[in-house]
Amino acid sequence: MTNELTVQAGKTPAGGRERRALRQDVSGPALLAGLVCVAVSFSGPLVVVLAAAAAGRLDTAQTASWIWAVAIGSGVSGFALSWWTRTPVVTAWSTPGAALLVTSLGDYPYREAVGAFLVSAVTVTLFGVTGWFGKLIAAVPVGIVNAMLAGILFSFGAGIFGAVHSAPTLVVGAFAAFLTAKRFVPRYAVPVALLAGGVLAALTVGLPLHLGSGGPTVPVLTVPAFSWSALVGLALPLTIVALASQNAPGLGVMRAFGYRADDRLLIGSTGAISVLMAPFGSPGVNLAAITAAICSGPEAHPDPRRRYVAGMSSGALYVLVGSFGGVLVSLFTGLPKELIAVIAGVALLASLQGSLAAAVAEERGRDAAMVTFLASASGMSLFGIGSAFWGLLFGLGTHLILDARRGGER
Repeated sequence: MTNELTVQAGKTPAGGRERRALRQDVSGPALLAGLVCVAVSFSGPLVVVLAAAAAGRLDTAQTASWIWAVAIGSGVSGFALSWWTRTPVVTAWSTPGAALLVTSLGDYPYREAVGAFLVSAVTVTLFGVTGWFGKLIAAVPVGIVNAMLAGILFSFGAGIFGAVHSAPTLVVGAFAAFLTAKRFVPRYAVPVALLAGGVLAALTVGLPLHLGSGGPTVPVLTVPAFSWSALVGLALPLTIVALASQNAPGLGVMRAFGYRADDRLLIGSTGAISVLMAPFGSPGVNLAAITAAICSGPEAHPDPRRRYVAGMSSGALYVLVGSFGGVLVSLFTGLPKELIAVIAGVALLASLQGSLAAAVAEERGRDAAMVTFLASASGMSLFGIGSAFWGLLFGLGTHLILDARRGGER
């Protein structure tokens, strides 16, 4: 991946003299890249969102509202930012954040969870518009942040193999399809696994799918409530995951393709849309990383200056699909639990692998990273606060103690 241009995102308003007309920049490859981006998002990460909703005991209307909120938020922000900056800005919900909620959401009343979503969104917005983002990321050791994320994601990776005993043909077949596609067409690996798993489920354990109501989703407004336990156990880990594990790599992907992204504009804007969507169930909208590469690379268009259309395409499709979130809920809730386990696992496999590698990259910080990983993966809960926070706390404590000891030895 090489820098192919330098575009200062967010510095020149759309409609400037140097802008190309949008109709001249639209191309088939860019529109297709947006379609692939949305297909990948809804075929894998959405399963994690539904698992989190089930863990939080949300009803069908609340779950559909959650999908509506994250999809509309992602679509509007991605479309508008891509158009304004003329760079391919792809925004999405946080899959690691949803994974965090799978292990934590059920510990809090839903109104308190919504309050935590709102506080997290406000915090991300402040860190974005003030430029504190870089300072926060620098304050927490990278290994500890990644170890916390790896601990959150561990149960999903292990869940692939935990489901083998109840549906071996389905799980092994879907996993084999994922590996085969990963070898030859890596971009489509998760959708291929979902397709193969669906076919095998229909042939073995059954696939009782139904579409339910075909009408547009009616969002459910929830008045937020606030508690210290939810703020510490949900809002804090969600904020750190959003900034360190989503927005940081999201900016990295854009810069790797030569786009000099304005972090204040992009993170501040996604934070602001997250504030608006939080009362409808959204735990946050942030810069995408993996799917952003689909819209930022040469497959979207040979000319890097015309790839912003891919970001607009994905944004428009997010809005379209998200408007019918109730249909998606009805469709996906008919999937066997074993298929959900394997699809969620393979969808998060790359994130888990990257987090583990980054957690132990530096030898000096491995003790703290390991403590963070074990505590985060344990599922422990103290004083109503989930394991992600305790993993972060114990890891930071270990880091400080060992650093102080080693400093004294010098």
